[in-house]
Amino acid sequence: MHATCLGKTTDSNPPNDHRSPMKSPYVVTAGEALANYQANEARCWYKSSADPADPAGKYAFQRLRHTWFTPRLNPKFRLRRDDKFYAIGSCFARGLENALMKHKLSVESAAPEFSKLQPANKEVSGLGFTNKYNTYSILNELRWALDPDAEFPRESIVQLTKTTWDDPHTAPTLVFADLQETLERRTLMQEVTRRVENCRAVIVTLGLAEVWRDIKANVFINRTPIPSLLESDPDRYEFHLTSFAQNLANLEAIHALLTEYGHPDFHIVVTVSPVPLMNTFSTMDIVVANTWAKSLLRAVAQEWAAAHANVDYFPSYEIVLASDRAAAWERDLRHVKGAGAHHIMELFLRNYLEQEP
Repeated sequence: MHATCLGKTTDSNPPNDHRSPMKSPYVVTAGEALANYQANEARCWYKSSADPADPAGKYAFQRLRHTWFTPRLNPKFRLRRDDKFYAIGSCFARGLENALMKHKLSVESAAPEFSKLQPANKEVSGLGFTNKYNTYSILNELRWALDPDAEFPRESIVQLTKTTWDDPHTAPTLVFADLQETLERRTLMQEVTRRVENCRAVIVTLGLAEVWRDIKANVFINRTPIPSLLESDPDRYEFHLTSFAQNLANLEAIHALLTEYGHPDFHIVVTVSPVPLMNTFSTMDIVVANTWAKSLLRAVAQEWAAAHANVDYFPSYEIVLASDRAAAWERDLRHVKGAGAHHIMELFLRNYLEQEP
């Protein structure tokens, strides 16, 4: 098992270790900072003389009164209409896939083979099977597909009943199957994931910072273990609240992996899913736990984007959180309404996709 698949972390620095601060991810001269200020029309939150109800106002306290928040975007790069796209990450990645396909773009991650799989719930597509909820599971899936030296930990697939098995590196959207079919699904997952090597455009959606580790197989898994397993074999799994450093290291490993095995001119758009945690296994209030997790992932995404010219952050999280709550959220205040998802996808396509002549 490779080191980045493992969950062991150490901190050899004592609390009073006064290390030199790391370099800031963005440094410019005072002149450049002033130039930024002058060029950025969305630079100010409030002005006392401005009318808060002005629909054309440029201040944040005016724009935040709109039903749908529309941030000022300045993409680092553009994606071409003839590019192949690959989306990996939480369920929000599936929404991006749908929007891209509606615009007749080639989306390798939305493989038709997945739609043939039998979902446990008729309202859920077989594509949900591919959801990757944390940075460990995203990295693991890419490594198992791309790195010839990486070996999938077969022992992490667990038996549920006499006739059914579970692959905890997938999302539990399909009917549980026997071992043979479970392994066939695993093979299909890796075959489709391998198609990322031909994709110039890669979309990574970050979802969770709460992660479970299979101690026996020595690997982080994609989701909470099946409840019956936690009851029958409680010592097999351990729960982690992951750190900024752990998640950033995983994203850096993903970038290195795509650099070695991916498209020679790959570009990554990273985003954070606005969908909140369903529950928490920490001692925090679910609202506090969700704020912690999304804040951590949002900061990690910014750091990763700042480190690479071919990685850019798209603010889907901010778009939803800053829009009118009644318009943006379904009744459960967890799922984004179709109109909100449409607004996000249109902003993404308008800003990142080269426009037709």
